[in-house]
Amino acid sequence: MNSDSPIGMFDSGMGGISVLKTALRLMPAENFVYFGDTANAPYGDKSESEILKLSLSAVDKLLKYDIKALVIACNTATAASANALRRRLSIPVIGMEPALKPASSIRHGGKVIVLATKATLSLEKFHILMEKYGADAYPLPAPELVHFVESGVFDSPKLDSYLSELFSPYKNDQIDAVVLGCTHYPFLKSAIQRAAGSGAVLVDGNEGTIKRLISVLEEKSLTRKNGKGSVALLSSKTGGDTIARMEKLLYF
Repeated sequence: MNSDSPIGMFDSGMGGISVLKTALRLMPAENFVYFGDTANAPYGDKSESEILKLSLSAVDKLLKYDIKALVIACNTATAASANALRRRLSIPVIGMEPALKPASSIRHGGKVIVLATKATLSLEKFHILMEKYGADAYPLPAPELVHFVESGVFDSPKLDSYLSELFSPYKNDQIDAVVLGCTHYPFLKSAIQRAAGSGAVLVDGNEGTIKRLISVLEEKSLTRKNGKGSVALLSSKTGGDTIARMEKLLYF
């Protein structure tokens, strides 16, 4: 392992591509290997033990590429597996969490809506976040949004209808911010903005995660500074057009 070694990244499916897009923008010289566990997506409706098992399996595949760091590009997988992975691995492990802290600083008398999977909202990591930054924050499970992205649907009447129903309890409230607490959700920003209202600021944790990765690599002198980086896309779902769809999302 050296500075030219790739950075490994995984997600339950295609959502983590939104994190990879941010990484390519901020770290153009780095090499990346991305694994989407599309055969087992989504993780958000699985038990913590099952998510941990799938996460460990995904990381085993990435370790074959002699990765110099690991990014868990999934809020749900981070909550369920980050501690275990940090105990097992000697390389840096960068996780994600719903961007409730920055969203709380945006609030000016209204509500903060936290969109995430059921698993993310139920695990201890999120409960700790809520205790620190959860004043006027309202968790809102949105499990179907993952399926829209995995199916390649980013804007449709059906999506609008689902989101309208999801936000209906808050239709008469002032929404200051919406936390996109799943890496799939940034691909649906236009539809989410319509449902939340033009006054709501949409906040995700992608840029903060990648800036943390950059900082850690710099501390360990593992930054690749020269040349143009590369991307390898892997999936647990064989056949079909999965990789082509990943590539489309990457340059969406």
